[in-house]
Amino acid sequence: MRSTSGKYRLASGKGSSGSGQKKTVVASVAAKSGAGGAEAVGTGVFFVTIDEDSAGQRIDNFLLRILKGVPKARVYRIVRKGEVRVNRKRVNADYRLLLNDIVRIPPVVVVPKDAPVRPSDSVIQRLERAVLYEDDQLLIINKPSGLAVHGGSGLSYGVIEALRQLRPENRTLELVHRLDRDTSGCLMIAKRRSMLRHLHSQLQQKGQVEKLYHALVVGKWPARKQLVNAPLLKNVLQSGERMVRVHVDGKQSRTAYRVLERFANMTLVEAYPITGRTHQIRVHCLHAGHPIAGDEKYGVDAANQEQKRFGLNRLFLHAASIQFALPNGRLLKVEAPLPVELAAVLEALKE
Repeated sequence: MRSTSGKYRLASGKGSSGSGQKKTVVASVAAKSGAGGAEAVGTGVFFVTIDEDSAGQRIDNFLLRILKGVPKARVYRIVRKGEVRVNRKRVNADYRLLLNDIVRIPPVVVVPKDAPVRPSDSVIQRLERAVLYEDDQLLIINKPSGLAVHGGSGLSYGVIEALRQLRPENRTLELVHRLDRDTSGCLMIAKRRSMLRHLHSQLQQKGQVEKLYHALVVGKWPARKQLVNAPLLKNVLQSGERMVRVHVDGKQSRTAYRVLERFANMTLVEAYPITGRTHQIRVHCLHAGHPIAGDEKYGVDAANQEQKRFGLNRLFLHAASIQFALPNGRLLKVEAPLPVELAAVLEALKE
């Protein structure tokens, strides 16, 4: 286990070693064919023995993970035609893999689209410095503000694509959860599917994962206001932009709050999202009458312009810590230090 910045705490608890597991055997999943710009994913028929990390996964999702870059339609076609076999038998796309199943995977040749944009060296270096905690199954970083967690919607790359280039030896890196593009702080990335399943299970159970955020809000947040309970409804505008609002038809959403520090007409609060809805903290702060400083989507333009006097040029929302149980039962708490630019804003407000 490794820590390069921030803090983490590992408490004793129940658990088992998990040693001696059989490993998935994939010798050469992707190799350049050297002919006509095509890419051969697998240079010949190869076989994969399913270990505990992949057991329980649907065969279609397993193939999409193994045959990265191969279009979904092609993956489903080779399953439908019987080119993919499990224990020498044809299976449907919804077949769930069992421990020690032997999967036959044929060579798949595709003509790749434009090569993905490589993140700049500065982005790669920022992410390397942002590592808060690391072991052989999990990576937690202090995500920088302004960097999306994944590419798409006009973005060439995000955190996960950059990390896959930074850690090419970790072929199965997957996001455990998401943070808004402008939010900084603790972001979990699973190195193994078993850890991904474990953390998803924890996130689905209330109270198993404690995520605390620090937010600077406009106005004087009342100390007695310790809970915002308001249903949230997600809309997608014609432009494709996601907007969330409080609405009776929305999903139940609750956020607990605690005042950390007061300034002139500003309050630093700690927010604990009891539920995990899109933009939940931002919309609940707005609903409470105290939008988050620097929030260009849900904030007030005049207030955002005023806050620039104190050097605030981004959303003041930071995932300050995360706490959960590892598969062996031990409790892990990781803390992300407040970014320099946000710490400077607080100092300017004190003056």
